[in-house]
Amino acid sequence: MVNPRPQSTAPASTTADRGGGTAEPSWPLTTWQGWNRFAATDPPTPPRPGDPPRSTEERLACHSAFVTIRTPAISTLATQVRTLTILGRHQQTTARPSLIVTGPAAAGKTTALLHVSRACHLAHTRKNPPPPGSAHAAVPVAYALVPPGATAKTLITEFARYLGIPTTTRMTQTQITDAVCHTYTAAGIHLVLIDEIHRLNPRTTTGAQAAGLLKDLTERLPATFVYAGINLPDTPCSPAPAASKNRQVDEVQAVFDRSGDWPRASRRAVPHCRPLRGVGRLKCSPRREGIDRGP
Repeated sequence: MVNPRPQSTAPASTTADRGGGTAEPSWPLTTWQGWNRFAATDPPTPPRPGDPPRSTEERLACHSAFVTIRTPAISTLATQVRTLTILGRHQQTTARPSLIVTGPAAAGKTTALLHVSRACHLAHTRKNPPPPGSAHAAVPVAYALVPPGATAKTLITEFARYLGIPTTTRMTQTQITDAVCHTYTAAGIHLVLIDEIHRLNPRTTTGAQAAGLLKDLTERLPATFVYAGINLPDTPCSPAPAASKNRQVDEVQAVFDRSGDWPRASRRAVPHCRPLRGVGRLKCSPRREGIDRGP
């Protein structure tokens, strides 16, 4: 699985092309340029039998990209996101239902979240292509990363940075929030992803203010919010307890675990490996078989 943190998987390539051109600018996923490049870039294709051998650099580049296998957990997450998005379209008076993706560290939460949101991005752009002559592509998805020790103002600044909304140190939180809500609504964003949500602690003053900001955004933006964090039901460092108490969101938890359906899903995703299961296998000795079978 890929480590999809914005620092390490910026969609734009930083290497020069084969023709010796200059390096392309690298944008993180927390900006629209980086997200659009990530969503529009096709996943790497594995080499086929008979292809010329690849160099070490090419093999490392292919392995570093990785290919996300659509496990049952990812399928469940995709279904829940689509369902909540449809429900949110017809809910105008109160905060729209949101989704909380939780699980242990390094379980693939962000990978699954990016995989599902990329599919939503591509489906929306196919159904709603930009009009002829328009220089602006559709902006259906927004991705924000909660910074460590985030306050309400630093958090809303992350939302502004995604679409390049200019901000200054003299601007108040209310001014930045108004600009973000106006721009996000005009851009047509209908899915907002908030990662590392466990960094917020609503039991502190700054954490409670940041959680209140998220509640305000869910009521003002016509979008479905998806939160991702580590072990959210088991820790107070998340907006989940406050959200449940205030009925801010409808918690639909997609728990990711390292065990369970992963081996079966990986075998189904690589069907061409099945005929090779018996090749090179050692037969068990009669003594071993007797131990396995029992008395």
